Amino acid sequence: MRAPFELAGEKVTAGSHRFIQVPVAQLYTQTPVSIPVHVLHGRRSGPVLMVSAAIHGDELNGVEIIRRLLRHSALRNLRGTLLAVPVVNVFGFIHHSRYLPDRRDLNRCFPGSESGSLGARTARMFKTAVLDHATHGIDLHTGAIHRSNLPQVRANLDNPEVADLAQAFGVPVVMHSELREGSLRETADTAGVPVITYEAGEALRYDESCVRAGLRGVINVMRHLEMVRSRPRKPRQAQVARSSSWVRAENDGVFRSLVALGRYVREGECIGRISDPFGTTEQDVVAASDGILVGRNNLPLVHEGEALFHIARYEGGEDLARKVESFQNKLDNHEGAEDEPPIAP
Repeated sequence: MRAPFELAGEKVTAGSHRFIQVPVAQLYTQTPVSIPVHVLHGRRSGPVLMVSAAIHGDELNGVEIIRRLLRHSALRNLRGTLLAVPVVNVFGFIHHSRYLPDRRDLNRCFPGSESGSLGARTARMFKTAVLDHATHGIDLHTGAIHRSNLPQVRANLDNPEVADLAQAFGVPVVMHSELREGSLRETADTAGVPVITYEAGEALRYDESCVRAGLRGVINVMRHLEMVRSRPRKPRQAQVARSSSWVRAENDGVFRSLVALGRYVREGECIGRISDPFGTTEQDVVAASDGILVGRNNLPLVHEGEALFHIARYEGGEDLARKVESFQNKLDNHEGAEDEPPIAP
C-alpha cells in the first residue's frame, strides 16, 4: 500500500479524497479564513499536480474548471496525487475583488514571509502548505475586469519541462511569458517545479467555452504526466508567440470593437472605432502589427491611453486563426462535456 500523503498536518490515505482547510487568517469578527484544498491521493505512485484558481479573487472560470475536474471520470484510476485549490485568494473572492483587503496583488507576494503583510503571509502559507508538495502545476486565470482573453497558455518556454506542459495542455495559442518577480510561477521555477498559466475569459464572469477548454487542458496534462489513462492520439504542436503588444486608445470616448477574439489582423487594419457620445466625431483604431487577437477590452467607455486590443505576433497567423476557429467550434458543440449542462451565455 502506498504511504499516506501529508498536508497541513493531516494524512490522506492512498485511494482516497480528502478536503482540507488550510488556515490563513481571521476576519475582523474572529471568523477563521482558510484556503480549501482537495487532495486526491492515488493508489499508485506518480507526480503531484497542483491545480490552483482564483489567486486573483475575481477570476472565476478556474473555480468552475476545478469543480468539474473533481467530478471527471478520468480521476477514477488516478496515478500520483492531485492537489486542487479552487480559491487561493479567499479574501478577494468574498469581496469580488482581484486583490487582498490591503490592495496587494497576491500573485506579486511570493515566496512570502511569516512576518510580512497579509499578502506575504498568505503567499508563504500557500507555498509551504501546497506548492512545496507539488512536482508540477497549472495556475488558472482570466483576463482582468472588463477584459476578455482568448483561451491561451502562458509559460516560460525557455524551460523544456514547462514547454512540454504548455504543449500538452492542447490549446492552439501558446505565448512565451517571462517570469515576474513575486509571482507563483517565479517561486515555483526557483524551486524546480514546472508551472504553466491558463488564461481565458473575463473576471467576474463564467464563459462556458473557456471552462471547457480549461478542463480539457488539465486532463490533457494529466494524461501527458501519465496520471490518468491516455487515449492514443497524435500530439499537435501549438504555434508559439514570443512577443505581443497592446493597441491603446488615442483619445477618450465610446469604444466599439469590430473584430472578435481569435481573429488574424493585419498592420493598419481598422479593428475598432472611438466616437464621442454625441455622435459628432469618430476615430479609427488600427492594428499596430500583424497577429492574432488574444485579448480585448469589453468596456465601451475608454480614456486616452487605455488598453483596447492585445495582439500576439505569430508566423503563419492566418493558419493559426483557422485552428482557433476549429477549436472553438468543437467547444461550442460540447465535445467531451462529461454530461455537464452548459452554462447559458
